[in-house]
Amino acid sequence: MSRRKGRVIAFQALYSYDVGGLGLDELLKLEWVGRATSGQSEAGTETYDFARILIAGTLNHLSDIDVLIKRHLSAKWDFSRLNRVSLAILRMSVFSLRYQPETHPSIVIDEAVSIAKEYGADESFKFVNALLDSIRKELAT
Repeated sequence: MSRRKGRVIAFQALYSYDVGGLGLDELLKLEWVGRATSGQSEAGTETYDFARILIAGTLNHLSDIDVLIKRHLSAKWDFSRLNRVSLAILRMSVFSLRYQPETHPSIVIDEAVSIAKEYGADESFKFVNALLDSIRKELAT
């Protein structure tokens, strides 16, 4: 498996947290992924460990992450109006931009855009790209 798959799993978990009310402990078990718990390959284990880091890190820093997102929304957008798929992608990506300096920002943004294209509304990837780029610029200063 890959970090890309880990990001997709983390995005799905964060979406479930937001709309389904699943708690952190339940999400970190990854039982909802539908995989067998025995016989994992090393690559699979790394993917799930990476997903857990993204999930736990995002939820542990959620208030700081949401402040950053709110600060970069245009005056026309209220935080409560954000599409929940886009919000899950944004939260995970802002966590990576802010707390994982070893991952280059362009990788974080490219992955977020790719996930938004696959799972989000038709044009949501443009919104995700613009917002994350704005946050990246702030964090770089």
